[in-house]
Amino acid sequence: MKHQGINKNRPLATLAEIDLTTQSVNVGETSSELVRKFVGGRGLNMYYLYKNLKPNTDPLSPENPLIIGTGILTGTGAPNSGRHSVTTKSPESGILGDSNIGGFFGPEMRYAGIDRLLITGKADQPVYLYIEDGRIEIRDARKYWGTDCTEATLRFKNDLGSDVEVELIGTAGENKVRYAATRYGLKNSAGRCGTGAVWGSKNLKAIVARGNYGLPIAHPEEFFAKTVELRKYLHQSKVIQVLGRVGTPLLYDVSNYLGAIRTHNSQKTTFEDTLNAEEIHHYVDKMLSCAGCVVHCRHRNSLGGEGPEYTSEVLVGANIGVSDTKQVIDLQNIVNEVGLDVSSVGTYLAWAIELSQRGMLDKSLTGGKELQFGDYETMKQLIYDIAARRGLGDLLAEGSHLVDRFPGAEGFLIAIKGLPQSDPHDVRYLKGFALGIATSSRGADHLRSRPTLEIFDLPAEFTKQVYGQPVDPNPTSYNSKAVVVTFSETIYAVVDCVGICKFICHGFNSPRNLNYDHFRELIYLATGLEFTKEELVQVGRRVVDLERVINMREGITRKDDTLPARYFDETMTGRKTKGHHIDREKFAQMLDEFYTLHGWDKEGKPPRERYAEFESMGAVR
Repeated sequence: MKHQGINKNRPLATLAEIDLTTQSVNVGETSSELVRKFVGGRGLNMYYLYKNLKPNTDPLSPENPLIIGTGILTGTGAPNSGRHSVTTKSPESGILGDSNIGGFFGPEMRYAGIDRLLITGKADQPVYLYIEDGRIEIRDARKYWGTDCTEATLRFKNDLGSDVEVELIGTAGENKVRYAATRYGLKNSAGRCGTGAVWGSKNLKAIVARGNYGLPIAHPEEFFAKTVELRKYLHQSKVIQVLGRVGTPLLYDVSNYLGAIRTHNSQKTTFEDTLNAEEIHHYVDKMLSCAGCVVHCRHRNSLGGEGPEYTSEVLVGANIGVSDTKQVIDLQNIVNEVGLDVSSVGTYLAWAIELSQRGMLDKSLTGGKELQFGDYETMKQLIYDIAARRGLGDLLAEGSHLVDRFPGAEGFLIAIKGLPQSDPHDVRYLKGFALGIATSSRGADHLRSRPTLEIFDLPAEFTKQVYGQPVDPNPTSYNSKAVVVTFSETIYAVVDCVGICKFICHGFNSPRNLNYDHFRELIYLATGLEFTKEELVQVGRRVVDLERVINMREGITRKDDTLPARYFDETMTGRKTKGHHIDREKFAQMLDEFYTLHGWDKEGKPPRERYAEFESMGAVR
């Protein structure tokens, strides 16, 4: 956290409204009423999306709002407080688009005096935003256009100073690939939902922040003491210790042991040991971290990038049949450099291979060859072609919009609500995971609600303590999964509003990490705002309900809260998971229970009182 020149008169939350068409900038305050209802981060982003997004807006049109918003603790020095959210209407799925990103940009933007950007319109030529001391300038970015992420970042730092932080898009975003990512540094991405394509559609290359102020802390001595105490506490966690040594690839070992790895477009569920954590570790130069982090889960790899994460080693490894460790790391480095979402690109490549092998992808589109699992060179070229919108890559750049072009192929595209599954696990074995990705507000995504503790099949008495009521800890059971998914999505929503990382959140990797009581104490010491545990729970529920309302305006109904047909109709193939699939009738019962717990009707519609509450906030900024 920066301490020099702390601006003690800084508002609790600032909002900058920027119209790139008219080149206008207006900086104001967010009301304390909205802060109490949504806290910050994802919550306030959703409020501004709800108020500024007209239904049926073309995601790539100037009218689509792009919102970059920090959490209430982002940059304060609280453990793992380096996160912020990027929110828009997704050009990939056509519904709510939202992604969370770490690194150092979010804190720097707050040190520069801005908590949230609401960007509309389209510049008539490439531009970037420069933020310093509460001022925002719209500057010419033509000299940076056409460069990929690392090169562009280095150019900005060379021109503006090494102390600036840069969030930007690569060539995939410039070319409006529907699953282009927003990027920071060598690894950090707001990868999901094609947020980078929205930047490109607005001719926005980057946002550059230089912060000359620290953040005012309401109770500085107590806050500092609490952060030291929590850091020591978190360092005792065995999971955090292992993550700090080998990173998320440790999850590959567990999942592959079970036989739950997405392999060959989910036609298989086990893969090679060449992607085990220790194999990946041979290519790690050192472990890195985001702002305020106690985990240090990021790899600096010896091939010139960062990663791979568990997600990337499966999606551009096992899922497309590439097993060579070095090749998988190379592919994910390329994905990061051009600025694509690794979950989506790995899913679409695997889908294209299966389309080709089924004879559904005309060879005139593939240069006369049949695509094959494990063909590293072809997959590498296709990633470049997707980013450049060249040849077959131009077609695949359209992502899930292609399902109408290939009748019958939707059933083996591993996507929900138009968004490919991010979770590397095959969820047919893990019924809570299955319900979570089916009901996630942004599509087939695990970071909204994944009940990670399900994997461990913990004792029933222990899970009762975690969830506050009896649940069935058996991961293959359909019973009470609505309870664990609802619990998870609520606390994860609060974490995204607060601006910290889920890796230290209660229930994500460990039942002993930070919980609501920790959050409310940190918020009070940092800002002076007092929340009860129940009030924070209600913040989480309010955010989840608002996201549902936004999606229903875009046409989402119960029929969309489902799974790929393959998960219902085909059984898993490996080890402990062999023979498992999702029963349609039992899934429907889980969904009924999930809706009931939310107070939604049988079609998944929130109660009338929620709509009235959101409408009553109409005039509030």
